[in-house]
Amino acid sequence: MRKIKRVGFVIKPHAPDVKKALEELIRYFSQKGIECVLEEAAAKKLGRAGTIAREDIPLKVDLVVVLGGDGTLLSIAHLAAQKKVPVMGVNLGSLGFLTEVPQRESVLTLDAYLAGNNKIVSHRQMLEVLTRGKTFYCLNDIVINKGALARMIQYAMWIDNKEISTPRSDGLIISTPTGSTAYSLSAGGPIIQPQIPAIIIAPICPHTLSFRPMVVSLESRIKFKILTSGENAYLTLDGQRGNLMEENEILEIKNSACALMLISSPKRNYFDLLQEKLGWG
Repeated sequence: MRKIKRVGFVIKPHAPDVKKALEELIRYFSQKGIECVLEEAAAKKLGRAGTIAREDIPLKVDLVVVLGGDGTLLSIAHLAAQKKVPVMGVNLGSLGFLTEVPQRESVLTLDAYLAGNNKIVSHRQMLEVLTRGKTFYCLNDIVINKGALARMIQYAMWIDNKEISTPRSDGLIISTPTGSTAYSLSAGGPIIQPQIPAIIIAPICPHTLSFRPMVVSLESRIKFKILTSGENAYLTLDGQRGNLMEENEILEIKNSACALMLISSPKRNYFDLLQEKLGWG
């Protein structure tokens, strides 16, 4: 584990008690001689000058602390993973699947991490998607979805250079195990432990009911070609980034060489999280 000299803060500005949580953690790190770097929203919340854009935070720190929810963490995860910077998500609302550290356990978790407890660091698989000559990285999922007024979209699908099908559906979700509890779950996909090397392909309301969610090897290369003409099809990455797709546009998806180092609370494991979030008895 690298020595932590600088920690960066990324926040959800309107989260409850975010200012108080931010001030408490800045005091915590300052007492340990660790420099605190604030993104623009965090600096503004404290009335400070000298701001840094969110996307630049992983370039300047050894650890990122997210104060907010899963969406806030997803906005920085792909950047932190590429720079091999660990991330700890502190949830200021209801417990999140990614921001799984409650505020009351933040100091306990940081004490454990700074003391060298690597058991609380989960290495989360990322997906790499190539389209229009550009490569993007995702922690949760890649979603192809129809426009608000569009009919079903059609696409051709290949796995390891074998054409599988040309189905029609309202959309498609390609998910990591981490993302299996997000949109994929709503579309009928399975829950998969984050450590399992797999990729989930889950159609959204398929026209053919036999086209069901499936799990493929982490080593698989997946390709999609949009066949829909004259309809709107959208590409969304981790629910944060995206663009309108074009007819005959091709997506190539594979496991990424980079992984997100996600810091968890030492007081709970993955199944504790499932019980709490999904209301299991």
